[in-house]
Amino acid sequence: MTAVGQDTLNTRSTLDVSGKTVSYYSLAKAAESLGDISRLPFSMKVLLENLLRFEDGTTVTVDDLKAMVQWLTDRTSEREIQYRPARVLMQDFTGVPCVVDLAAMRDAMGALGGDAQKINPLVPVHLVIDHSVMVDEFGSAKAFEDNVEIEYARNMERYEFLRWGSKALDNFKVVPPGTGICHQVNLENLAQTVWTSKGVDGGLVAYPDTCVGTDSHTTMVNGLGVLGWGVGGIEAEAAMLGQPVSMLIPEVVGFKLTGNLSEGITATDLVLTVTQMLRAKGVVGRFVEFYGPGLDSLNLADRATIANMAPEYGATCGFFPVDQATINYLRLTGREDWQIELVEAYAKVQGFWRDATAADPVFTDTLALDMSTVQPSLAGPKRPQDKVLLSNVDENFNNELVMGYKKTGDSDQRHTVDGGAFDVGHGDVVIAAITSCTNTSNPSVLVAAGLVARKARALGLSPKPWVKTSLSPGSQVVTDYLNKARLSEDLDAMGFNLTGYGCMTCIGNSGPLPAPISKAINDHDLVAASVLSGNRNFEGRVSPDVRANFLASPPLVVAYAIKGTVRDDITTTPLGHTPEGKPVMLKDVWPTNHEIADMINSVIDSDMYRTRYANVFEGDRKWRGITIEGSDTYTWNPGSTYVQNPPYFEGMSMTPAPVQDIRDARLLAILGDSITTDHISPAGSIKVDSPAGRYLNEHQVSKGDFNSYGARRGNHQVMMRGTFANIRIKNEMVPGVEGGMTKYIPTGETLAIYDAAMLYKEEATPLVIFAGKEYGTGSSRDWAAKGTTLLGVRAVIAESFERIHRSNLVGMGVLPLQFPEGVDRKTLKLDGSERVSIENVAGLRPRQTVTVTLTREDGASETFEARCRIDTVNELDYFLNGGILPYVLRKLAA
Repeated sequence: MTAVGQDTLNTRSTLDVSGKTVSYYSLAKAAESLGDISRLPFSMKVLLENLLRFEDGTTVTVDDLKAMVQWLTDRTSEREIQYRPARVLMQDFTGVPCVVDLAAMRDAMGALGGDAQKINPLVPVHLVIDHSVMVDEFGSAKAFEDNVEIEYARNMERYEFLRWGSKALDNFKVVPPGTGICHQVNLENLAQTVWTSKGVDGGLVAYPDTCVGTDSHTTMVNGLGVLGWGVGGIEAEAAMLGQPVSMLIPEVVGFKLTGNLSEGITATDLVLTVTQMLRAKGVVGRFVEFYGPGLDSLNLADRATIANMAPEYGATCGFFPVDQATINYLRLTGREDWQIELVEAYAKVQGFWRDATAADPVFTDTLALDMSTVQPSLAGPKRPQDKVLLSNVDENFNNELVMGYKKTGDSDQRHTVDGGAFDVGHGDVVIAAITSCTNTSNPSVLVAAGLVARKARALGLSPKPWVKTSLSPGSQVVTDYLNKARLSEDLDAMGFNLTGYGCMTCIGNSGPLPAPISKAINDHDLVAASVLSGNRNFEGRVSPDVRANFLASPPLVVAYAIKGTVRDDITTTPLGHTPEGKPVMLKDVWPTNHEIADMINSVIDSDMYRTRYANVFEGDRKWRGITIEGSDTYTWNPGSTYVQNPPYFEGMSMTPAPVQDIRDARLLAILGDSITTDHISPAGSIKVDSPAGRYLNEHQVSKGDFNSYGARRGNHQVMMRGTFANIRIKNEMVPGVEGGMTKYIPTGETLAIYDAAMLYKEEATPLVIFAGKEYGTGSSRDWAAKGTTLLGVRAVIAESFERIHRSNLVGMGVLPLQFPEGVDRKTLKLDGSERVSIENVAGLRPRQTVTVTLTREDGASETFEARCRIDTVNELDYFLNGGILPYVLRKLAA
């Protein structure tokens, strides 16, 4: 993105890097006018530079810059700023609907009499196809090849569409399937730490690399000193089309790290500890920035592991400043010498460089961790912030089995598996998966997993027969160094054959369990377990057959595959026995820190990264073989069940219709606390008897070809039918019933939420949803908001909202309202039969109160004042236009 500001403070300067001159906007010169900024948090300095570069007297003013400096005194601010990230990162689940919307906007632009080619990304956009591959085949040398074949067969319509986008759209590049996970590709290749582009004078302008991404774990790149976070696809589309990200100047919580990790402790143990601490602290909507002497002992991969899980600890980002570890990593991963020199020179001249002599920044609040106190840990069985010490996993699960899952009496009973010479019971580990961006970016834990496999193999151990094992690295480089270390042989012997390069199990693409095991689990209502090296373990996410899910380091994943259960203490009972009957304990197969470090130093080099990323956008033979005719607008296939033209712009005119108050709305659902976007948004497998399954059947799609909701995100017909259809969601309007069901009040019938919503739509009855705390927590899923609006929901009234989902609701024209203190769905004693009216919507202002009136079936009514959670003027403009996409389209067409 080029600099476009008027630079009232006259801060433009030049920097010579190895004979090449670049321009930049100097924070030191700005400080001459604004005052001392040396102790601003590093993440805030990045924001300040962004405002300085785009200061134009309108969208960004000198008062905005002064507010950033005033922050040093107040350590908080209510000022709204307009932030412009350098680029946008997408994965294919969330990226496909973004490209669908761009294609639809091109059609709509033509209908409004404008130029369709105006609809183009104005900043660099990278889409990495990493969410589509599933663990269909596992435990064999052919698993990877077979899964790739199945992936292409399932997703060809989507891939053809993305190939069209890569040809038709400017500034848009696609990283093909089988390359890696978007966050790891971003970390290893796409991110530059300092970005450059041509200025208006044709010369190079340098500025901090910043990004927003359509996946909440975009924060992983914070480990490289790149400010980035997840946004909904809706916000990402606006950023692509030149709209700033509207945000309040954030509070910044400083997390001080001291000491060193002890022998045998992994980065996963550290991040689970950090996550638990920050969740307890409360950092939702805040920046977190790491500082302190402990940073000197954390390599880049460890930092990226911590930064990755910012969504799990609730923060907008988890930022690490640029220092020598950044430079070392850029060099290791094969970045160009000039780029590395630029990063160091720019960071030092701008005050972005951290070293041991620098004074600690000023923070809104702080907390601290001595890393030597970190102990081996997992998280589970339902939330990533629920850390459990390794030695307490058995006790935790056994208690949860009784208290949470209500299993008593026969909880120790085991059941024979059809056709197998073994039985299964509660707590058996049926999935053990080395997966996800969090840990497969980190050589130390992957090498550790390989060494555990090697030692276990040498002792004659093997996984239990009921365990589905898989290895899903985030980068092809992982395979290179595991092969070079000959650890792939050991992992293969333990069943951890390569299954694909993608998110896979962590995103819910764990694939089906073997049919006999699935049957035994469901026939006997067993609480089976998974152990995965992922970042999400919400119930129903990993597999519909698995209710208890534990996050763990890759070496522990291997250990639990051998152990086969979470019901026994893995630290004091044997993993298994040698062929001679000798017990083997966890400590017998656990590698030392020295072993791991020696292995890493001997097998990883920069040539691996240079070779793998030399042709990162070309893809394999299958990708290159997809042919598509280039055209400015997309030729929609009305018979496609993957890609359809969405209805967001139907009947649209240049002038938006006036917003009306909501009258006599019906309740579609009453939901509890911590309703995640996994509960709301369609995700995972599609059931035959669901509304989406019926739709696919009606379109002659057989069950074996249903694929997943994520793969069908480009078809609104499938996605709106799957909204609120999660198998574990509980609607309090139908107590005792799990799944996406509600009561259709006019007849009293219990129906699928989609079916009831369509009946209300025929009657022109608006809908509302009531919910508890932390509504919309979890991954940034645009379909959680898109599906909500397509079902006819006008407002969501909750005790509190997750940052991204609240913004996405506004971006789709849905009104988010927050209960006043002391009022919630329980105090109102809702049963779902009430009618709801909301006044003062027509004249809305950001964060104003509106009057909500409930009318009971007996005619009695009561009112309360709710806070409008449209937080900024920009968001209000989006809402009044019916959403962010119509707003942008009207602006471009005008």
